[in-house]
Amino acid sequence: MKTLLRIAASLALAALLLWGFGRWSGLSWGELFGSWRSVDLATWTTALGLHAAVYVLRAWRFQLLFPPAARPGIGRLLAVAAAHNLAAYVMPAKTGEAAFVLYARKTCGVSGSQALASLITSRLLDLCTVCAGLGVACSVLAAGRGNAPAWFTPLGAMLAVLAVVIGVLAWKSHWLVALYTVFASYTRLDRTSLGRRADALAQRVSHALLEAGSEGRVIKAALVSAPQWLGIFLFYGVLVRGLGLSETVDLSQAALGSGLAVVANLLPINGFAGFGTQEAGWVLGFGALGVPKDLATATSVGVHMIQLGNVVLFGLLGHVALALIPTRD
Repeated sequence: MKTLLRIAASLALAALLLWGFGRWSGLSWGELFGSWRSVDLATWTTALGLHAAVYVLRAWRFQLLFPPAARPGIGRLLAVAAAHNLAAYVMPAKTGEAAFVLYARKTCGVSGSQALASLITSRLLDLCTVCAGLGVACSVLAAGRGNAPAWFTPLGAMLAVLAVVIGVLAWKSHWLVALYTVFASYTRLDRTSLGRRADALAQRVSHALLEAGSEGRVIKAALVSAPQWLGIFLFYGVLVRGLGLSETVDLSQAALGSGLAVVANLLPINGFAGFGTQEAGWVLGFGALGVPKDLATATSVGVHMIQLGNVVLFGLLGHVALALIPTRD
């Protein structure tokens, strides 16, 4: 019942935000939700191929973060990653992220702490790579475009610093557990039964995070993150042009315009399937590049609909594969 209430609340929030965007942009519901139909088959298949490549790279990165002795096969992890991404994308406030631990334990026979450590490090690498990519995009646009806002230069520098900080946390992610331990002690949470269970889990995860950071595994995973996120920004760039934005939009502009939408999806602030928050980031990003609000809004919803369709397709295929793959205890 609580899950149904959370989903209903997130659906209502997404609908309210989309209604507000429609009123703000002056678009009708048909214009808001019909823009994806303007994408031709060649554009859609190119975007689908890029999306599929991103899934493979994401599964490979998960694999690299497991200890060699417990490392699952890439096929099993690809099915787990596809099914997990559907849950994480559709469920509100990223509550679906927990599905990765459940699926990995059942299908790959790894421990919950190892799966959680791989997931935590992966998400930190995502944030690090996105910040680095946005920082580069801001710097390129500030150096090469006369009409780029003056604040692109300091923003690019701030994002570069943030990328370094998050990168260090990804490399030393067990520090997060140490911070939690200090917090639990200060708030006396560790004196409660729930706190003691959480502390026991934190210690197991800390050990797994230390393992994930050994043998250069985080560095190898970071090297995979770079082409993975290049594929994501290329995916958005292909759809940006296919949905009617100017042919002059290059990769740096597409990265910046879509970057805030990506950040909104990474953080646990989204409603159902990210509707509303993703559009807000998209419109803000492309608005900074001078794209009219009605075109930016229509494009954001069009991209979101295509992205959701791909996520559902891959997620269903992942769930079918999970049902056919023998489980490991």
